[in-house]
Amino acid sequence: MKHFIAAAAFSAVLASQALAEEIITTPFDGSFDDATFAVESAIVGQGLVIDYVSHVGEMLNRTGADVGSDKQIFAAADIFIFCSAKISREVMEADPMNIGFCPYGIFVAEDESGVMVGYRSYPDGPMQKVQALLSGIVEEAVGN
Repeated sequence: MKHFIAAAAFSAVLASQALAEEIITTPFDGSFDDATFAVESAIVGQGLVIDYVSHVGEMLNRTGADVGSDKQIFAAADIFIFCSAKISREVMEADPMNIGFCPYGIFVAEDESGVMVGYRSYPDGPMQKVQALLSGIVEEAVGN
């Protein structure tokens, strides 16, 4: 059951990414492990609970050969999936279809250019409350 819930949460993140206008990234001056620790600490520091950590980089690296690719996309990549009861209620009271954006995710990825922390942007209106939350968490994590 736990794997089903995790898969459903990850699927919701991927599905709602199609609605995103852009991906916002910020370079992280440090290692991937330091970045994941900083992001996790910043999320928890907001009083939020991380529902799931998707290890996308491991999955891509593990399955590349299975799908006929030898290209490494990321050295490492994780997505932290979480929600805010307060903000989620506010945005869904404004428009119940904002459920399509929940849960929220912040990723940490390392590629040939270095380590980055990011999230998807959200549409104008009530969802800007979510974007402000994510922006604040990322700023705290990267030390801005």
